[in-house]
Amino acid sequence: MIRAALVAVAAAALVAGCGGGGAGRGTATLWVTRDEGKTVLLVRSVPAGESVLQALERSATISTRYGGRFLQSVNGLSGSITSRRDWFYYVNGVEGDRSAADYRLRDGDSAWWDYRDWGRWGMSVPAVVGAFPEPFVHGYDGKMRPTVVLGPNTAAVRRIARLVHATRIAPAATTRVRGDVNTLTILPSAATSFTAEWRTGAAHFVFAGDPERLLRDPSLYRHRYRVP
Repeated sequence: MIRAALVAVAAAALVAGCGGGGAGRGTATLWVTRDEGKTVLLVRSVPAGESVLQALERSATISTRYGGRFLQSVNGLSGSITSRRDWFYYVNGVEGDRSAADYRLRDGDSAWWDYRDWGRWGMSVPAVVGAFPEPFVHGYDGKMRPTVVLGPNTAAVRRIARLVHATRIAPAATTRVRGDVNTLTILPSAATSFTAEWRTGAAHFVFAGDPERLLRDPSLYRHRYRVP
């Protein structure tokens, strides 16, 4: 009886470690979209500690390839070489740099799966604006990089700097930021655009438009790759 009980406990621990890791350690958010975020298919809260692939598997019917390490289909929507469409994932607006089976979600993360035409955008889009104010708040892969806001030192820009946990505000035209530092550039403008890059291990976003509009609703451009 004692041996049987020990075996049962060991089996339960193995299942918890492989399939449901993260329970009790906070939550992450899962988004599933198609066509660069134009159509939202699923939004759900999932346990932190799971892999990006496990979080999707608990929320949808999926199939995988290459030994279960890469996603093939979600609810019957399948990647295809001939049609140049496939599934891509982001965590906090940053393109995944490894198999989704290997990326573990942390408390507060946003995992985003998007089914899109890779002939239009190419196979890699390193960063997108659709999870803003991420990755400035929770970072990527648990790494919190210092953030500098580049723009005029106005009340609105100061509030945006607090939103993204910036260490300082500096003039956009005269400041050069080097190294592993996030930058968010604010360019007050009548026309709106919002772009994102990921280079030298950090996020570099540029928002041109009305800063007050961005403040009123930071999720205004949710699920967008870029604006316009």
